[in-house]
Order: sequence, then C-alpha cells, then structure tokens
Amino acid sequence: MVNPEQSKYTEQRREFWDEFARQIQRWQPLRRYYRAQLERWFAFAIPPGARVLEIGCATGDLLASLRPSFGVGIDFSAEMVRLAGERHPELRFVTADAHDFDLGEKFDAIICSDLINDLWDVQAALARIADHCHPATRIFLNFYSSLWEGPRSIAETLGLAKRLLPQNWLTVGDVTNLLYLSRFEVIRHSRELMCPVHVPLAGTLANRYLVRLWPFSYLAITNVLVARPRPEAQPGREASVSVIVAARNEEGNIPRIFDRLPQMGSGTELIVVEGGSQDGTYQAVENEIARRPGYPARLFRQTGKGKGDAVRLGFSQATGDVLMILDADLTVAPEDLPRFYEAWLAGRGDFINGVRLVYPMQDQAMRYFNLLGNKFFSQAFSWLLGQSIRDTLCGTKVLSRHDYEVIAENRSWLGDFDPFGDFDLIFGAARFNLKISDMPVRYGARTYGETNIQRWSHGWMLLHMVAVALRRIKFR
Repeated sequence: MVNPEQSKYTEQRREFWDEFARQIQRWQPLRRYYRAQLERWFAFAIPPGARVLEIGCATGDLLASLRPSFGVGIDFSAEMVRLAGERHPELRFVTADAHDFDLGEKFDAIICSDLINDLWDVQAALARIADHCHPATRIFLNFYSSLWEGPRSIAETLGLAKRLLPQNWLTVGDVTNLLYLSRFEVIRHSRELMCPVHVPLAGTLANRYLVRLWPFSYLAITNVLVARPRPEAQPGREASVSVIVAARNEEGNIPRIFDRLPQMGSGTELIVVEGGSQDGTYQAVENEIARRPGYPARLFRQTGKGKGDAVRLGFSQATGDVLMILDADLTVAPEDLPRFYEAWLAGRGDFINGVRLVYPMQDQAMRYFNLLGNKFFSQAFSWLLGQSIRDTLCGTKVLSRHDYEVIAENRSWLGDFDPFGDFDLIFGAARFNLKISDMPVRYGARTYGETNIQRWSHGWMLLHMVAVALRRIKFR
C-alpha cells in the first residue's frame, strides 16, 4: 500500500528538481567546483571500465567522468534525465524513483551522491540497491555533514546556494546503521571538502590537507561512506589456490616447503620464483619437483630484482582463483594458510593480511628495532589508508586473482619502486576499497640461512613509502 504522505513528499521534490533542471544554467557555476572535487574523489576510488549505476544522477556529469564500460543513471526528475541524455548520449539514463526501481542488472559500483538526505525512506532505497549488487559490488554514498545545516541555510538566504526543501541531515552513525539493517557493511569512512567554492591556494590547502587532519576534519562539508554487501554463506563453494614463494638463498628450506604445504580448496598449486641465489636453491626446487611426479608445482627464474618483482612474476603465472604469498623462510607456518583461505572464502575479507604482532614470537624471530619499526609503520599506514593494517611487512597475504588484476592494471598511479611487493598490494587494496582483514599468526625464528631484510636501508625505504602514501592517497 502506498503511503499518501510519501507520495506527496516525492511529488513535491520531483517538481522542485524539474524546476531546478530548467534553471540549471543559473546554479551550475556555483556548483561546478564542488562537483569537480567529488568527481576527482570518485575517479580515484572507482577504476575505469567498471559497470556503474548512479542513483539521483542529475545531469550525469559524475557518472560520465568515471568512464564506465556500462553506465546507467536514474533520476525521478524527467527534466534531469532529458538533460543527462543530451549531454552524455553514450550512457543510459532512466526516469525512476530511488525507492522503487528494477533495472535487471548487477553493477560493480553504485553511487548515491548527495541523495540520501533528500529521500523519504533511505532503507527502502538501500533494499532496491541490494537487488542490483553482486558479492563484490561497492556502494558509495556521500552526503552533507549535519554540522553544515546552519552554514547551508545562511548560504541559501544570501543566494549563494539553491534553497533546498527540508532535508534529513543524517549522521554517519545513522547511515551506518541503515546500511547494517539493509545487509551492508561499511568498509571506509572519510570526511571530504572544507571549501565548496574555488579559492586559489586557500581552497587547495583546506580541501587537500587540513580536512585530513584532526580537528579540522570535523569542518568537512560532506561525509563519504564505502560499503559492500554483507557476505552470505555459500555451501559447497570451493576455489582453486596458487601459493607463490619467492626464494633467494633458501636451499635448506625448499624440502620443508614441499612437505608442509597443505592442499586447499578445489586444488592447490605451488609456484616458486628463484632469484639471484648464491646457494643451490634452484636445483633444490628442481629436485623436489622431480621427486614428486604429478605434484602441482612450477619453477621460474627471476630476471629482475627484489621480492616484489618475484611475486609479480609468480602472480602472472598463477592459475588459481585465490593468490597466496608464503615466505620461503617458513617463519610463518604453511599450516596456517588454510585459515587464510577459509577467511577469504567466507567473505571475511577481500584482502587477508597476516599479522605477526599479536601472539608472542619465538626468541630471535624479530630483532627489537625491527619490532618497533613494524609497530610504528602499522600505525602510520592504518591512518594513511583508512583501514586497520596491523603488520605491513608480514609476507603472508591472500587475495583473489580478479582483485589482483585490477590492482595490477592500475599500478601506474603509484609507480614501480616497491622492492618488497607488500605495499604495491596494500595500497592497491585500499584504493579500490577491498575489505582488508588482519589474520594473526605465530611468528617463528628462521632455521636456515639469513634474513634478506636490511634493517636501516629498508627502514628508509619504508619512510619513502609513507611519503608516497601521504602524497598519492592521504593528501591526493
């Protein structure tokens, strides 16, 4: 049964936005800078070529700026939809109400930009959104901060902004709860934009830097939430697994890797990438493969340098649905890998990151200054990336091959200078809104060979990574 109050509310707003569309040239210059900043944020978070739906698309400029492979915009204002179709004929635009629509499609990204404060029933709209999601869909919502209700009213009175109809003025807590009730979970929350109009230098200072820092962040105009559908159990589901081992001077560990690696999912392959060893590591791998006819293992010789280069080579050769990294020194037990697999399979995270800093370590497992450095960098990168990263340099990491391919295809924004390979993956996972989950592991002492980590020189590299993350992610 249709609520007559809701019908009246919706019709009043439809007429309002139809009239706004007819006067768009009057208000567009005042909104241009604000909209351009939002477009910049969304372009960073959503990779080109995604299937994108925007609800409340207005003239479709935001949707078009994302360069989707398949883009659909819906709006209940027929005038807005007409304008959008004229401006962006390559996209599809539909006149429909956010509370009740069915496109018969699934999307990679669904955007509600400055919409939910204008809705009668946000939960009903989220239910419609859920019907258009697959398990990996990301929901992006930005909405005015409730702290700006007063300043917005003043701007409207002075004619600096279009006078809006009464708004919901929802808080982050309100929206998080509504998402939870609609079977979504929040991955990230950020506060964006302090200055909604172009002010040379001061605007850049406020919007790129100050808004990221306490207490200035509370002056942000808009809140941005990124959410995903809450995972549901899928009985009988299995996935194939590729375990990549980068091995340099690890001859004594090779037999134990083959002996102890568990079989997971629908099948597990071992890919060993040897690079620059001064002992018999390469021959040891060949010997183990020869001893095990039919064992799903392959060996590659690295041509570049560094663990990161070796891992990328291994990933490029992998055939599994799930990609895992196992350090050849076996300081993290191969027997722990099934827990990573089960967490990924159950949807507890898209990127499962090993953490060595929870349980007590074996004696001599990690030197004191290395431990302090790891704790410092874990705090720094958690702040920089907006998700908890308890241990940045634990070698054990797990993600899907599909998610890795998205990260790899868009790697150029970061640059190719990560010798560890960890940050290339962590930064990419954070940028593309993968759910990062920490997996505590027991960290043991090395029993063969010496560590390839050089405490001080690699520490300077990590500080360089912090600087890169500040520039490319936090203060972009």
